[in-house]
Amino acid sequence: MDHKQAVELHLAVKYVLGELPPVQRDEYEDHYIDCPLCAKEVYEAASFTDTARDVFRQEGRGEAPAPARDRARGGWFTWLRPGAAAPVFAALLLALGYQSLVSVPHWKNAALQASAPRLLPMYSLIASNSRGSKSQALQARAGEPFGLYVDVPVDPAYTKYALKLEGPDGSATILRTVSYSEARKTVVVQVTPEKAGAYQIVVLGLTDQAADPAHAPILATMKFDIELGT
Repeated sequence: MDHKQAVELHLAVKYVLGELPPVQRDEYEDHYIDCPLCAKEVYEAASFTDTARDVFRQEGRGEAPAPARDRARGGWFTWLRPGAAAPVFAALLLALGYQSLVSVPHWKNAALQASAPRLLPMYSLIASNSRGSKSQALQARAGEPFGLYVDVPVDPAYTKYALKLEGPDGSATILRTVSYSEARKTVVVQVTPEKAGAYQIVVLGLTDQAADPAHAPILATMKFDIELGT
């Protein structure tokens, strides 16, 4: 799946509303984890859905949004009063270009029932490198994945780059391998922690002749600490 196809089919909104068939959903997840633009669309759509769900639930109970909350949100969120919600959401959905959701009853039902499937918490290691002595502290839950934005130091001498995760127990796992062209953009890797402690992402340089990560030179080391919560 390419980015143009994802945009033309409005997959971010359909994904958040749970309207994609399993195969297409999995393909889109594989795409947006590597595409910062689509990842941004997914999170914006998820936030929009959460806000719509809250407003329509208040409307169903005959309640008005709390004044303090309205003032805190400010901007266009102050228009989310029950009487104004339907036309505002219809207009916003038209702006998104998702024509099949401009029907307010359909959107209202979808907003009340939908939940964003498997949205990953995201952190950035872009400012980290092998020269940094201080590790970033990340909050996570055992067994629940999260994403990391990583900048790979590209070098024309290498055609591919392996990103290896090293854990506090000495374990090592190759998270993914990217091409030279992919490495020129921000790369996203997924981590599923089981233990708290010190971790690091090690970037290894590969060539067509020397493609074994076990013997590849280390180009960068990005350190971070994981603190497990409940």
